[in-house]
Amino acid sequence: MPDSRFLVGVVGGAAVVLLVGGLGTRLISRTESTTRLDRYDTVVVDGHKALAPNIVAGRTQSLYHPLPWVGVKVHVSCPAGLKAVAGTTITCTGRKDDGSTLDIPVSVISATDSRITWKFRR
Repeated sequence: MPDSRFLVGVVGGAAVVLLVGGLGTRLISRTESTTRLDRYDTVVVDGHKALAPNIVAGRTQSLYHPLPWVGVKVHVSCPAGLKAVAGTTITCTGRKDDGSTLDIPVSVISATDSRITWKFRR
């Protein structure tokens, strides 16, 4: 019969590994981003500063599939810049490797003259 301390150690070690793995996955699989609005990343949409569509698409694509077990690998394109006004929403398009597409809603959480905080939905 195995020593009970050994079994407690094995079960405790497995629990720690699962907890750390779950926490790491949660941190890596975030969908929120804060981006500076500088001369390289900014366009004008309806008279407001906006995050350029290629920046929104690139960041969304990189965060959409950060790990093999989180999200689906997609190639993202966005129709316009993301206006730096809280509550603004655009819909980007994700194209999967099999050719199918999916809508990716992107919305602004908060914005200042120099930063925009936004998120997308998987």
